[in-house]
Amino acid sequence: MSIHITPLTCPGRVLSGHRLAWLASDADGIPVGSAFLRVFTDAGREHLAELTLAVHPAERRRRIGSRLLDAALAAAREDGRRHVVAQAEAGSPGGRFLPARGFRKALTLTYARLALDTVDATALVGIVGRPHPGYRLTSWHGTVPDHLAGTFAASRRAMDDMPMDDAGHDAGRTTVTWDVDRVREAARAVRERGELLHTVAAVDERDGSIAGFTELVVPGDGRGDAQHYGTAVLPGHRGHGLGRWMKAASIRRAREDHPGLAGLLTDTADGNAYMRRINDGLGYVPTHQVLEYRLTL
Repeated sequence: MSIHITPLTCPGRVLSGHRLAWLASDADGIPVGSAFLRVFTDAGREHLAELTLAVHPAERRRRIGSRLLDAALAAAREDGRRHVVAQAEAGSPGGRFLPARGFRKALTLTYARLALDTVDATALVGIVGRPHPGYRLTSWHGTVPDHLAGTFAASRRAMDDMPMDDAGHDAGRTTVTWDVDRVREAARAVRERGELLHTVAAVDERDGSIAGFTELVVPGDGRGDAQHYGTAVLPGHRGHGLGRWMKAASIRRAREDHPGLAGLLTDTADGNAYMRRINDGLGYVPTHQVLEYRLTL
């Protein structure tokens, strides 16, 4: 049976880049697989592209994935990309396919879930209410308020030195440059998907600057599971328990604002022992692992 690979046009461009797409279909025009290549255009990531590839289970082992991959890699080379990243769940067909095609494992992410009906509310109140001299908590929904936008954008560099296994030492991984426009664009993207973005931040009372933050994305209907997007503290403010404080406040806010939520999901690089201890202490239970792979073109 013949397979056709059709390049598609993905509408919409954002400050950080755009997507290319391909559809694999059989002789009857029935889709059997797809590939998307996110091409980054922001400063520091012009060399990088991110691949997402899927083939219908009944159609695997017929070189459909290989043909989709060849099309995506050819486009990446034509665009001057030097590195392509992709993720696959540990033990999955994708986790076997990518290494066979030359991708190298660079990062292991452990996913964990907190079932909100198991949370010790009293203990949570105690964590959130414990004073942290010199700091206070603040929070907002959606886009950061204007008076905090500059310092929030500056606080994003707290993610730069996060332990990331081999990925942190790989030429294919770069530091994302954040400014106010990028912060607002990220919030807008969440809103346009119909989801809700909640942010809790620790503020340095000496100058009103943000010392750390944690973000949570909630389904638009407030039900099911929400996803943590990132928790980080700037280097000069570490060692004061701010990460645990902020994440506990985020959990408490999620339970109060969205009683229909079932759980909270988070993912942490295996090398990030600090955040793993926070998650364990707050009751998150590991569910599965996802591997990030890199290919140098």
